Amino acid sequence: MTAHLKIDFVSDIACPWCIIGLRALEEAVARAADALDAKIVFQPFELNPAMPAGGQNIGEHIAEKYGSTPEQSAANRAMIVDRARELGFTMAMIETSRIYNTFDAHRLLHWAQIEGGQAALKHALFTANFTDNVDPGDHRVLVDAATKAGLDPVAAEEVLRSGRYADEVRAAEELWRARGINAVPAIVINDRHLISGGQPVEVFEQALRQIAAAG
Repeated sequence: MTAHLKIDFVSDIACPWCIIGLRALEEAVARAADALDAKIVFQPFELNPAMPAGGQNIGEHIAEKYGSTPEQSAANRAMIVDRARELGFTMAMIETSRIYNTFDAHRLLHWAQIEGGQAALKHALFTANFTDNVDPGDHRVLVDAATKAGLDPVAAEEVLRSGRYADEVRAAEELWRARGINAVPAIVINDRHLISGGQPVEVFEQALRQIAAAG
């Protein structure tokens, strides 16, 4: 019998491990299709809620936040790029890449869930941020991502311009913080099981099958 799993994927599009985790999770769900089906809902988390418009150079940001040297930062970027490539995602993180504010992206993702195009928009936003190296806080970039995801660009622009869903996004962020989520990606299955980080496909698949079998 096929088990039905509800998966809350708590993440930020500014987080490279989140796209790695998402691609691996989606592959794991596909591999385990004989035992389960899953609905993934994307939940908001901001790594840098105070990030100003225009963002910050990635090397500067990592040095300030984690104390990493330029050499450590470059080695970490190279490892992340390799992991993403293994999962079929092109990540063009370079020394001039920037970290941006993502609050408006989360508002648009909230709207996209209502419209039924959240997953497509999430992927389009990861591509904009990490492959195209454009600012996902820029409303033109966000509307373009919505268009590529098959959503109505006029409606997307109106959501962004109006400030709609700001309260809903902040409430959701607070809810997940209250539940103990302080790092992403955090994958919460059936409101009970937590898998943290950008795990390999095999780790996700084994966990999903175990949860599905346990009912």
